[in-house]
Amino acid sequence: MYPATELHHFPPDLFVWQNYDPIIKTDLFSTAITTPAGVYLVDPIPLAEDEVARLSEVKKIAGVIVTNANHHRAAIDYSVKFSVPLFAEGGSFPDKKPWRSVELADGATIGGGLEVIVINGAVLGEIVLYHPLKGGTLVVGDALINFEPYGFAFLPGKYCANEKEMRRSLRKLLAYKIERLFFAHGTPILSGASARLEQLVGFGL
Repeated sequence: MYPATELHHFPPDLFVWQNYDPIIKTDLFSTAITTPAGVYLVDPIPLAEDEVARLSEVKKIAGVIVTNANHHRAAIDYSVKFSVPLFAEGGSFPDKKPWRSVELADGATIGGGLEVIVINGAVLGEIVLYHPLKGGTLVVGDALINFEPYGFAFLPGKYCANEKEMRRSLRKLLAYKIERLFFAHGTPILSGASARLEQLVGFGL
């Protein structure tokens, strides 16, 4: 897959880049989140060097985060490139752990600004990240998607370890105040995300 060529900025201090993967025939989205400790790359796919440089100018790259076992993407490459830790729940790398890897548990914090929320029943190692600033932001791995023909929806059952358990686990997200919702597969929701989430997850069992 060729590097993505455009980096999109979404205040407050969030960035997204995307590209089409011809192997799995879908668009892949990556997010960068600015925290007091620096910028964290979430599920990064390759990004053009000039755009990587632009991102590095915002704040130093402080780490790379993988949201599940299917999202290794270019995470190890960027961890090595910037000599920064790679954060993931243990199930994301069930065999050999990458160099500089840091294992995450539910409720852990990263960079003084990101809370880790483990979602059971989705893909192995599934986590969601919560950023509290400016109304709150969630960054989701695979458990929630937002692309056609599904729209804003749960991960289809055929891809889940246990679909009912995943839907129950996602209900914990309703405790968070959120304005924005970002995805590894889908267009971000930039306003009113709490209401959208309540409508889907609150009645999704």
